[in-house]
Amino acid sequence: MFVICNEKTKVPIKIWLEDEGCLEESCLEQAYHLSQLPFLHKWVCLMPDTHTGKGMPIGGVIAAKDVIIPNAVGVDIGCGMDFVSTNIRVEDIRKIQTGNGSLVQAMIGGIMRGIPLNTERYRVPQESKVLDLAKREMEKYAENAELTELIDDGYFQVGSLGGGNHFIELQEDQQGFLCIMIHSGSRHLGKAICDHFHQKARELNRRWYSEVKEEYHLAFLPVSSREGQQYINWMNLALDYAFENRARMLDKTCGVVKELIGKHTGLSVEFGTEINCHHNYAALENHYDANVWVHRKGATRVREGEMAVIPGAMGSYSYVVEGRGNRESFCTSSHGAGRRYSRSGAMKAFSTEQVMVDLKEQDVVLGKRKKNDVAEECRFAYKDIDLVMAQQQDMVTPVRKLRTVGVVKG
Repeated sequence: MFVICNEKTKVPIKIWLEDEGCLEESCLEQAYHLSQLPFLHKWVCLMPDTHTGKGMPIGGVIAAKDVIIPNAVGVDIGCGMDFVSTNIRVEDIRKIQTGNGSLVQAMIGGIMRGIPLNTERYRVPQESKVLDLAKREMEKYAENAELTELIDDGYFQVGSLGGGNHFIELQEDQQGFLCIMIHSGSRHLGKAICDHFHQKARELNRRWYSEVKEEYHLAFLPVSSREGQQYINWMNLALDYAFENRARMLDKTCGVVKELIGKHTGLSVEFGTEINCHHNYAALENHYDANVWVHRKGATRVREGEMAVIPGAMGSYSYVVEGRGNRESFCTSSHGAGRRYSRSGAMKAFSTEQVMVDLKEQDVVLGKRKKNDVAEECRFAYKDIDLVMAQQQDMVTPVRKLRTVGVVKG
């Protein structure tokens, strides 16, 4: 970790990397913008997977006094991870053949048939305790009439994966056991909430002659204001929805895995303790004797003893970790490996054939309806997860190291 404190900063910037040369110039510029915010507590943090985002770097963490910044949470509110282990050894199932190819291929196919991917939705509304509660508490949301239709629409998306870097993976841990990992968020709900309140914050900041420059894309809402409370209500709804969304997909995936392994091997599948955690959100926490709104945009909370999930890219490694409660990072770690290439840059640098050959050589089963954009999410487009982990030994302790066996992408 190193610290930047110069004429461009009002508060220090703490960066969990070797040196400034490891940062994109645009990412560092965004960190300078954050350090100029008048309501920050202590310092700006950049995790080892950091890269340029919208307004705030991905892998950025700030603690704000009495304000909340929609763009510092991001458009996929509640994006995060879900994980569970099993008692099944991968070596006991990998070579099993079924009428739909290998057992791993059959499980990947079963997951794809049961869970909508990319922009797909369910044809009929799904059960959602989160949305049912929101409808009973509609007084919390009614002032934002232009958003309320999102609640009804959400019934058709809960339990769906989405696209981009979201995935469902079958994995093998270092002891050879089969595990399941999911990366997804709040679907369209979170994006609509962010866009709506960012625009509202921009309008209010202009009216207040805010000293936060508009080109920073960091318009804020005082938490004591009506608009601030509205955003917090909607953000918390999206967080609960994202948590439920991942849990629903994990339940369906476990069902597929249990059914097919039982059918083709006679083995009885048992599941471990679920780990479901966000990495895009803001929360009121106490740090250095102050109650502050900690914004984590592509960053994972890891209090002492808290379990979390840090994924790599498909075909590489991922980790389950235990938090060490590092105060300097506001008890936070990276949320993944972090991009080396933009999506368009990866498409130019790596061919579909190159990525497919790489996955085949690693014996990874890919489930994806259209493969022409697979290079966007190949492992070459991301930083080396092991280097990222090496930079955050003061934040987390690895508990499991996992490699991809099969992956479903949107």
